[in-house]
Amino acid sequence: MGNSYRDLEVWKLSIDLVESVYLATKSFPREELYGLASQLRRAAISVPSNIAEGQGRVSDKEFHHFLGQARGSLLEMETQLIIADRLGYINPGQLDPLLATCGRIKSMLYRLMQSITNIPPSRPRRTTENIERLAGDGGRETGDE
Repeated sequence: MGNSYRDLEVWKLSIDLVESVYLATKSFPREELYGLASQLRRAAISVPSNIAEGQGRVSDKEFHHFLGQARGSLLEMETQLIIADRLGYINPGQLDPLLATCGRIKSMLYRLMQSITNIPPSRPRRTTENIERLAGDGGRETGDE
């Protein structure tokens, strides 16, 4: 596997979410192109971008920080999705799957952050294999947000 952020399941799922957000925002009113649609897209892009940047940093402390940034962007995006739905911008049936994916990513980020926090100082630098093993595959909700 290696040491690439591209091996992280949470990164892969967040890339899928970016695609879904872009598809959902295509139907937004034209006047929202530079408003809510743009903010949603930027927040969505920020999630996998912060995961990638953090994984590429030197220390686990820095990685943890960027995972926190990714989580913050995810929560921002959830809020914006709810607003878009309340304004009638999201097609019926789109919100629930988007929020479910956000919830899954949030859970995966939480477990990944916990696994990094719990690494003893004498342990070697993390690898994507160790991170995935410690954090789990994210296929189930834990409620530990």
